[in-house]
Amino acid sequence: MENSKKTPDASRSPDSLPGGNGAHSSVDLLEKARADADAVLKELGSQPGGLSEAEAAARLKQVGTNEIAREKRQSVLMRLLSNIRNPLVLLLLALGVLSYLTGDLRAMVVIFVMVILGVVLRFFQEMRADNAAEKLKAMVSNTATLVRDGKEAEVSLKMLVPGDIIRLAAGDMVPADVRVLSAKDLFLNQAALTGEALPVEKNTVPASADVQNPLDLPNLCFLGSNVESGSATAVVIHTGDRTYLGSLAASIVGQRELTSFDKGVNKFTWLMICFIAVMVPAVFLINGLSKHNWLEAFLFAMAVAVGLTPEMLPMIVTVNLSKGALAMSRKKVIVKRLNAIQNFGAMDVLCTDKTGTLTQGKIVLERHLDANGDPSELVLQYGYLNSFHHTGLKNLLDEAILDHEELEERLKAKEKYRKIDEIPFDFLRRRMSVIVEDQTGLNTLICKGAVDEVMRLCTRVNLHGELVAVEPEHDVKRRQIADDLNGQGFRVIALAYKEMPGSSDDPVYSVKDESDLILLGFLAFLDPPKDTAAEALKRLHGLNVDVKVLTGDNEIITAYICREVGMPVENLLLGSRIEGMSETELAETANATSIFARLAPAHKERVIRALQGKGHVVGFMGDGINDAPALKAADVGISVDSAVDIAKESSDIILLENSLLVLEQGVLEGRRVFGNIIKYIKMAASSNFGNMFSVVGASAFLPFLPMLPIQVLTNNLLYDFSQTTIPTDEVDADWLNKPRQWRIDKILRFILFIGPISSIFDYLTFFMMLYVFNCWENPALFHTGWFVESLFTQTLIIHIIRTNKIPFIESRASWPLILTSLIIVSVGAWLTVSPLASTLGFVPLPPMYWLFLTAMLLCYAVLTQVVKTWFIRRFGE
Repeated sequence: MENSKKTPDASRSPDSLPGGNGAHSSVDLLEKARADADAVLKELGSQPGGLSEAEAAARLKQVGTNEIAREKRQSVLMRLLSNIRNPLVLLLLALGVLSYLTGDLRAMVVIFVMVILGVVLRFFQEMRADNAAEKLKAMVSNTATLVRDGKEAEVSLKMLVPGDIIRLAAGDMVPADVRVLSAKDLFLNQAALTGEALPVEKNTVPASADVQNPLDLPNLCFLGSNVESGSATAVVIHTGDRTYLGSLAASIVGQRELTSFDKGVNKFTWLMICFIAVMVPAVFLINGLSKHNWLEAFLFAMAVAVGLTPEMLPMIVTVNLSKGALAMSRKKVIVKRLNAIQNFGAMDVLCTDKTGTLTQGKIVLERHLDANGDPSELVLQYGYLNSFHHTGLKNLLDEAILDHEELEERLKAKEKYRKIDEIPFDFLRRRMSVIVEDQTGLNTLICKGAVDEVMRLCTRVNLHGELVAVEPEHDVKRRQIADDLNGQGFRVIALAYKEMPGSSDDPVYSVKDESDLILLGFLAFLDPPKDTAAEALKRLHGLNVDVKVLTGDNEIITAYICREVGMPVENLLLGSRIEGMSETELAETANATSIFARLAPAHKERVIRALQGKGHVVGFMGDGINDAPALKAADVGISVDSAVDIAKESSDIILLENSLLVLEQGVLEGRRVFGNIIKYIKMAASSNFGNMFSVVGASAFLPFLPMLPIQVLTNNLLYDFSQTTIPTDEVDADWLNKPRQWRIDKILRFILFIGPISSIFDYLTFFMMLYVFNCWENPALFHTGWFVESLFTQTLIIHIIRTNKIPFIESRASWPLILTSLIIVSVGAWLTVSPLASTLGFVPLPPMYWLFLTAMLLCYAVLTQVVKTWFIRRFGE
């Protein structure tokens, strides 16, 4: 006989199964939250007695296990190949192969050594694979209590399916996204999902149509949260990667988008490839047509291609980044992704979560006030006695009170006070009481709880030791004290007491004894800012980094914390408003807003992308599961010492210490790294642009090659070595005071103005060699003269371009860079008279040449400095 219960159609796909939509759907959750319990059960094909085992098995086959989908771990080989898949690396490999095929083994060795160094260094630095999916999977490796065939059973979490009826109790992890069917005093900790440190109450009441954020729905519980207190029966809506947390997992493990650093390097690479694509065929054709030796023309064009290729770029970038990572590690900061260091420096907007990042991530007893709102030690002492002798499940507020461990010794809480009885907390009374007996035999009932509930039981007030009757007009003022504290974001409870004579037998107390109480005062709790938060934000502001707060917490607490850390609370945007905004509207609003509250994880990610769309380099600092998508979307993701593992795995940089002051050092280190990388970029690009004019022009009018292929490669090799010490160089302090971003248009402009200067002196050298030293019939002397001039000017330009100031006078390079420059020019000069001279095609230069060269170098330095100074004043940098 056919089962009378509603069963799923075995032919239906997982997407069509109730609760089994292929992707997380906020609309689906909202619909189920707004419907009554019976309607939800009917839609899910379930009933209070649960699914049958046969039904559950059929659903499990269709929707799969309750496990979060994971990205397949990248193999070592694939990780290595991903580092090689770079246009510049591929170009160098192609040139290396061509050099081998044409018999130019020296060029091949140089190119392959540079490629291997750059790729291998980056490969080992990035071997710390992303383990976010592993952490997420670990969260669903326990058991759940569910009802099937009308009987309760413990079942592995991965076997849960939509429609299962589950039981929740204090200490349980919520095993899936569920709709509450019945609940008693159910409080959940959702801090990892929402950033809200205090537990939230859940019930069975259908949600209001005004609530748009799924995490704010009062009758839904989500995977990733856990039960703080109470119990409930619920029906499973979504499992596995269709849960709210599962949707976050998908965003964590997916392919990272290119950051501003990656895009900048790629744009520069393609710019240089364009130079080569224009230059090499032109050189080949001009020399082939004019000299009719096509093989010689081809070899020379190949040498020029190698010379124009900035083969040092991968190594310069990687060594700079590795040096920065090493410097950061000394400050107890882990750099998981090398590129993040430069992005740290380029960052002009830092978005930060509130809970656990700006704040300590735990509830602290901030104020203990008497009934007039003045600080009171007596209130703290009575509160401590209540929490100390309270034997039930201690909540976060009790733990915050008990953090004042010094009171145990001062009050002799165990020796001088004996617990007589306890009236436990319940959610109808919203208070609890402890009765203690002191050494005189006096019994004191100490009651703490919701302000309204406690105050309505009070007939007197303790004001500085004097007991006065409660008067309505004064009572209003006392309630206003609590309301004001709530308005500042504090969680406030009232404290009252009642003294009773003891007896020989321990009396039994009940709820009726909670009457005729004496109001003592108020306890106010808060998740306070970190000690270093205000100073860190001030220093970031001094570095021209704009700070924005993005939190899932409510706007009242957020505004209070922001004021405490020195942030102006002017423009505040809620997640509910973001829901209705287009991307264009959000981009404009986000740019002008500094505080965002009540945000879902998707809102945070949208805000970051909107800011990136406005041209900002955006960092994000967070510590919770709900921060993972934002951490990954940002140009640089930063997690803090207290972050959950998933947030740490999703981030690029991890601060191991509680202090946020290291943020300033990270920004400065990032700018130093970028400063040294951009030095190489400017030098390589402007030098190559100048060489393009020189080589093309010389090829057109000379009856011989401007330089032999082996000489071009030797020149290039020596010049490359002169730049290996750039990572050791210092960066001028005033260059570090604002964010520096990749702007290919600025680099191109710099090339156009600085590059041709070297061509001027190349052509002066051509003139000198042809007409002063009569090299028309002496190609070897011409080659040697241009080789030396080219090497000397290229090496000199390093010291002029490396600073915006006057080189050698106002700003001096590091000693390794100075020594390398001197060694390279000395080696270049020595090669012309060395035993290798004939092999390389060099001949000795006449003494007069060196005098002319000195004059040219001086003029070159002065002219470049003048143009550079004008350029900085005209274009800013």
